Amino acid sequence: MFGPYGVDDEFGRKENIMELFHNQVTKAQEAASFRFHHRSFGLYFIAENIRADVTVLDFPSRSRFIREIRKGYDVVGISFITPNFLKAREMASQVRKHAPGARIVLGGHGAAIGDVEKLIDCDHVVKGDGMAWFRAFLGQDPSAPIAHPVLPANERARIFGIQLPGPADSLLVPGVGCVNGCRFCSTSHFFGKAYIPFLKTGRDIFLEACRIADRRGTSAFFVMDENFLKDRERALELLAEMEKHRRWFQFRGFSSAEAIQAFGLDNLVRLGMDLIWIGFEGKDANAYAKNVGIDARQMVRDIRDRGISVLASGILCAEHHTQESVVEEIDFLVNLNADLVQFMLLTALPVTQLYEHFKATNVLRNLLPYEEWHGQKRLNYDHAEFPGDEAERILARAFRRDYEVNGSSIYRMSETAMRGYRTLAAMKTRDACLEARLNQLADRVRRACQLLPLVARYAVNERERGKALALDRERKDRLGPPGSAERLRRLGARLGAMLWAARLKMVGDDLQPATLVTRYRPDRH
Repeated sequence: MFGPYGVDDEFGRKENIMELFHNQVTKAQEAASFRFHHRSFGLYFIAENIRADVTVLDFPSRSRFIREIRKGYDVVGISFITPNFLKAREMASQVRKHAPGARIVLGGHGAAIGDVEKLIDCDHVVKGDGMAWFRAFLGQDPSAPIAHPVLPANERARIFGIQLPGPADSLLVPGVGCVNGCRFCSTSHFFGKAYIPFLKTGRDIFLEACRIADRRGTSAFFVMDENFLKDRERALELLAEMEKHRRWFQFRGFSSAEAIQAFGLDNLVRLGMDLIWIGFEGKDANAYAKNVGIDARQMVRDIRDRGISVLASGILCAEHHTQESVVEEIDFLVNLNADLVQFMLLTALPVTQLYEHFKATNVLRNLLPYEEWHGQKRLNYDHAEFPGDEAERILARAFRRDYEVNGSSIYRMSETAMRGYRTLAAMKTRDACLEARLNQLADRVRRACQLLPLVARYAVNERERGKALALDRERKDRLGPPGSAERLRRLGARLGAMLWAARLKMVGDDLQPATLVTRYRPDRH
């Protein structure tokens, strides 16, 4: 989609920010909010897996998009999500105007909109796997092995306005979809509530991780897989390969509570999980099969004690919520004391079971424009308890309460690293795997604690300030005082944070991603 992003204009809304964490997780944390962008990963997978002359244009302006399509393309693929419906329609219109001979292919989650081919001028609509579709479209083998692109998981990561040093985590996509099929989940329903593995075995994942790590020079990965640990045997085989070859990758990714429990918390440490995103959704553990029998608060505590950060996600303003019960829901999610919390309004997106239910019961707000269907302001269904802008106020209250009660996420993640270091350091015996994990945790503690003086300086309250200073003292007691290089980095971070704080006051926090152009030649295979 073309920019600018996260602004109120004729094509979009300011709440639909092109930053996952600043939009849905740390948005109330002011200068301490996590800031980074993600590429449109699916486009790179398609480009990597077809024999053709392909250009991926990521984050263009409208004029940059028009300049590109004037070059004479045979096919223009437009990937979009539901809130970007107007942008997709405008782009298709510009293709017809400036490249009338090109065929237009719509894809992404926005392609699930009912009768989208009647609403946007196009030639084809791809619902599901774009790689297989384009291979068939070009007369190539749809079932050929999938080539994994080598990509960073994020772009220009920064906290307190400071660019984080070193290479970003690499992207790793073992597969798409999820068999859990939660009724609200568009990614699960988009792939038919099934899991499509790209890397079928633990050895496959290990070999791909080796190849990507050697290319990018980092052993850390963000695993873009809806439920990475659901295939327990595959994950255990991956662990066995790492132990066999003594190559200790680090992973961040998604998994459901029941999959985590089945895999085993100690195995998480051995596997090298640094952060795990868990959909607890709400306080009723029986509402979703994935959470039945799980003590969410205890699980979060146990995972963090092992040095693994937890991102807990929750849903607000669901059908059964009242003004009173939604406050209890917020309190439940805040009291999990996770490192990060994602709050989202219940939003029924096309293709999901929830969407079909709301349509059948005539509560879907069909007159609400698609650009409002982003889950961060208005409900897209009628709810008597939350009229007008009430849902937006509840959401803002939730983010603010989590920040005030638990402090900034960068503080919490620093604390988690220290908790894990304490746990492993206290063990009387450690094998090669746990020794490697202890050393990695020590590095994480050093890196994270460099920002603790800033956490204290910009703390949300005195409680966070005191905890940040105490944690920094513990870091020095356990790992020794910072060396000259770290002291210089701390000084530079302080200056950078002062500039960022001034920028926030003067011009706001809008960060637009840079346009990325990647060209794939047909003879690269």
